[in-house]
Amino acid sequence: MALQKFYQKEVLEAGCDEAGRGCLAGAVYAAAVILDPKKSIKGLDDSKKLNEKQRNDLRLEIEEKALCFAVASYDNKQIDKVNILRASFLSMHLAIDGLSNSPGLLLIDGNRFIPYLNIKHLCIVKGDAKMQCIAAASILAKTYRDDYMKKLHEAFPMYGWDRNKAYPTQEHRDAIEKYGITPYHRLSFTLQKKQLDLF
Repeated sequence: MALQKFYQKEVLEAGCDEAGRGCLAGAVYAAAVILDPKKSIKGLDDSKKLNEKQRNDLRLEIEEKALCFAVASYDNKQIDKVNILRASFLSMHLAIDGLSNSPGLLLIDGNRFIPYLNIKHLCIVKGDAKMQCIAAASILAKTYRDDYMKKLHEAFPMYGWDRNKAYPTQEHRDAIEKYGITPYHRLSFTLQKKQLDLF
């Protein structure tokens, strides 16, 4: 089923989504995208339903054809300070800050959001599988975060971040048990059984 391009057409709308909320390490990334009504992007879908090549190809097309877009992040230390849910919303705020056009409506993936200035917002559960602009934001957030985790992997190859992207896979948890934590791990998350012994 094709995703809906616009929720309404009276004002510019920006789709917003995040990536990396459930990870044990690294930043959470967010993107905001305003699509161009005159340009179509085929194949837009929830980033989780696409393979890596499809996501990277679509990222280039989104960046070329969108009216504007921006990507932002909150690192693990900021996440530990404000909590992951708030960090997700605040990184979306930073992405919206970066847009070169001002939206009149924000379409947010999920069921909660911290209001941004005086701009109206609408939360859409599974919005990245319903609205093209949210799907585009999910693709940008995911690909930018994946690139970031691949760079961190070069410094800490034992955690398999090039593969698991710091999600709590068995591989990642086993590596934490064996090697301990890095400066990029989120200390506010339950990382391992012996976590309390480390501090």
